[in-house]
Amino acid sequence: MSMEPFEGNLSSLTDTPFGYTLSMIGGKWRMVILYWLVECETVRFNELKRKIGRITDKTLSSQLKDMEADGLIVRTEYPQIPPKVEYSLSEKGRSLYPLMEAMCAWGERNAVNPTREGAR
Repeated sequence: MSMEPFEGNLSSLTDTPFGYTLSMIGGKWRMVILYWLVECETVRFNELKRKIGRITDKTLSSQLKDMEADGLIVRTEYPQIPPKVEYSLSEKGRSLYPLMEAMCAWGERNAVNPTREGAR
């Protein structure tokens, strides 16, 4: 497997398909949020915050808004009191699943695991 050279107008990495992909999944929290949305399918804000752990309300809210604007997640608001909001992956977000699976497979192959070290 090799990467095809990019033939378009290239003035920076962000002008490439690779750069676009990085803009969708890069940063400290996006892949973590995507992971939990894959695992849970639909999740409310506080549940997602508990699963992630050390993230502030402000940061999580900002990340979710940005990911919604990028078309990666769907925010569903239910008109009730108290308000109920759920987050799930959009079709575009679900299309990242093979990339995430490949990352998991890479981690399995390359993680330092004392029980596997002797087998190498």
